[in-house]
Amino acid sequence: MMTNLILAAADAQVAQSTLEKFGLGDFGIEGRYILFQLVGFLIFFAVVYFKLIKPVTGAMEERQAKIDAGIKHAEEMKLKLDAAAVESAAIIKVAQGDATKLIDEARISAKAFLEKQTQEATVKAQDLITKAQHSTELEHRKMIAEARGEIARLVVDTTRQVLANELTDEERARYNDAAAKQLTVA
Repeated sequence: MMTNLILAAADAQVAQSTLEKFGLGDFGIEGRYILFQLVGFLIFFAVVYFKLIKPVTGAMEERQAKIDAGIKHAEEMKLKLDAAAVESAAIIKVAQGDATKLIDEARISAKAFLEKQTQEATVKAQDLITKAQHSTELEHRKMIAEARGEIARLVVDTTRQVLANELTDEERARYNDAAAKQLTVA
């Protein structure tokens, strides 16, 4: 520190001689005061630089770095958002395809079920018709058999009344057989 003062004093003498050489001493300018002012200004500049300018520029650089990081992050998020939109569109397209496939399968299944039910109903209806026809035929045969028996009885009664004779059981049986044979042939 002492050497700096000695150098500063020597520089002041050099500066004084330089000022006198250029004739600035006539204006009231003295070299040592200029040197002191220059040293004071350098100290002031150093204090301002290290205490104000450097922290402010550091904060500005830090803020600029944060802004740049935020912009970079926003760009990355935009890219991710675009990728997610493309992926969701692909997923929706696949889901629509799957839904269409399921609907088609359901339609085919419903159509097959309807055809099966229709066939079963047709078979049941034909079975019922066949049973009804068979039942009607049996009823018809039964009615004919009953009618023949009734007619044979009426013939026997009518014959008995016409003959007005009492028939024996043997004659009655013979007339019944003859009437039944005639009815069977007719």
